[in-house]
Amino acid sequence: MVGLKSHNCHVLMQQLLVMAIRDILPNKVRLAITRLCFFFNAVYSKVVDSVKLDELENEAAIILCQLEMYFPLTFFDIMVHLIVHLV
Repeated sequence: MVGLKSHNCHVLMQQLLVMAIRDILPNKVRLAITRLCFFFNAVYSKVVDSVKLDELENEAAIILCQLEMYFPLTFFDIMVHLIVHLV
């Protein structure tokens, strides 16, 4: 995983991570990470509907709340909370 370009990291986050965690993690954790992957997939698509931007911003806040329930607080730094501002 060392030396990956940014495009490769995007593909891992949007497509492959969902399949990799399918049978490994508990359902609630897997659902939160899958929602995060779908969020990134929607934000980084070639065409973004301007009507969906408010929905995506709300979705990002919900996803972060779910992740904070399942992961320790030391996992979260300012970079994690920047996904709210991507939209």
